[in-house]
Amino acid sequence: MKRLYFLSGIYNWSRIIIGAIAAFGFVETVFLTVAELSGKSAEICPTSGCEQVLESSYASIFGIPISLFGSLAYGSVAAIALAPLVLKSSLGKEARSQLEEISWYALLAIATAMAITSAYLMGIMFLVIQGLCPYCITSALLSTTLFILTVFGHRWKNMQRSLITSLIVALVTISGVFWVYTTNNAQVATTVNEPAIVETAGESGPEITHTSGKSEIALANYLQKIGAKLYTSYTCPHCYEQKQLFGKEALAAIEDIECHPQGKNSQTELCQQANLPGVPAWEINGKLYLGVQSLEKLAEISGYTGSQDFKYPFPYR
Repeated sequence: MKRLYFLSGIYNWSRIIIGAIAAFGFVETVFLTVAELSGKSAEICPTSGCEQVLESSYASIFGIPISLFGSLAYGSVAAIALAPLVLKSSLGKEARSQLEEISWYALLAIATAMAITSAYLMGIMFLVIQGLCPYCITSALLSTTLFILTVFGHRWKNMQRSLITSLIVALVTISGVFWVYTTNNAQVATTVNEPAIVETAGESGPEITHTSGKSEIALANYLQKIGAKLYTSYTCPHCYEQKQLFGKEALAAIEDIECHPQGKNSQTELCQQANLPGVPAWEINGKLYLGVQSLEKLAEISGYTGSQDFKYPFPYR
């Protein structure tokens, strides 16, 4: 009896709950989209792992932030969930019933696609990029919650039809996501693999204004000695942050590989061979480390045992 009462409560409030969650997701993804398009993603990231994710090639599709697609999906869910409630008084009984049924199947289709896409992106984040993005995790949880509420928040008259709808959408989404990211990554690789600029001509990033201390220079010399490489792009604000931590004198000793085809002394072939998901990236002792690294962390992973009296604090503690 209690279970029936509980389910009845969910059925009565499911549209409002779904609409509220989708509205929250819409605000979050719009916030991310604005930050990424304005080049301020570093400012909103509480961790370097967050930067790694938002600066990786997986964070955009054909140059468009995936958060923009997310905002469109959340906005659609909110509108579809709340439309029957808003239009309830202006529709006849039959029209209202048809809108209810159609809108639930639309919600099921979109929620399924969102949950599948979120699962794929979570796999990329944890297994490929190996960074932690709080915004991405929040969005994935919201998408999963929307899917669960859509499935269990409605009295489905034809369970077989709803199951088939969800399965078809899931298969199409899986195929679409793999195709889109395969095509997108191939495009990125093609861009990175353009002929390198071997002359000193090319674009440079902002001037490094920090001066190096003895510890920064000692660490840089050690990294050079063991063959460590720093992959960067002159357009990347996080790469600039990494260089500022060393200062201009220490940076001169580090093997800094420019990955942008239009950058000064570009070495795009080396970047392509390293199969980088994003920059900045360090290659130390045969392993890749993505994102801005503190000098203490670089000392730890490289085996440096000298002085660590570094001048500049790490910005993402």
